[in-house]
Amino acid sequence: MANSTLANPAPLGLMGFGMTTILLNLHNAGLFDMDVAILAMGIFYGGIAQVLAGLLEFKKNNTFGLTAFASYGMFWLSFVAILLLPQMGLAKAPDERFLGAWLALWGIFTLFMFIGTLKGTRMLQFVFGSLTLLFLLLAVAHLMHQPSLVVSAGWVGIICGASACYLAMGEVLNETFGRTLLPIGAKAL
Repeated sequence: MANSTLANPAPLGLMGFGMTTILLNLHNAGLFDMDVAILAMGIFYGGIAQVLAGLLEFKKNNTFGLTAFASYGMFWLSFVAILLLPQMGLAKAPDERFLGAWLALWGIFTLFMFIGTLKGTRMLQFVFGSLTLLFLLLAVAHLMHQPSLVVSAGWVGIICGASACYLAMGEVLNETFGRTLLPIGAKAL
């Protein structure tokens, strides 16, 4: 039984994920160059804040929340490391196809997490469904060297990130006002 006296850490994790995902995918969609704003968000909000949210989900006895937030927080930290370590002279730049394999592994993980959302709200299902599609598109783009597919993935990523932000604000505002201000969909039985 979850400890109901603790605050809900999910909005923190969802916002960390959502905002960072939007920023990166504005780049993937071709609207902005890779920028320090993406890297900083990847370390601090997408990375550290999500790991903290995951640890707080542990405290609430929520295995799904712990696994999701801690894992995706570490995704962001490792992604920033993949970008920065070569620039710092500490590693070679990643092979594009091996990066595709890395993204495919995240896609498989996300697909299994999506299955876990089938007992959650419709909005949570949308977040994980669109994230699964995003990883699939990015993996294929890198494995098959299809740069134009990264642009398409960028638009999916913007939608995915925005849906996570919407879910986070729905949880915050609905709890704060004690009624539904932002519908997030009923939980499945």
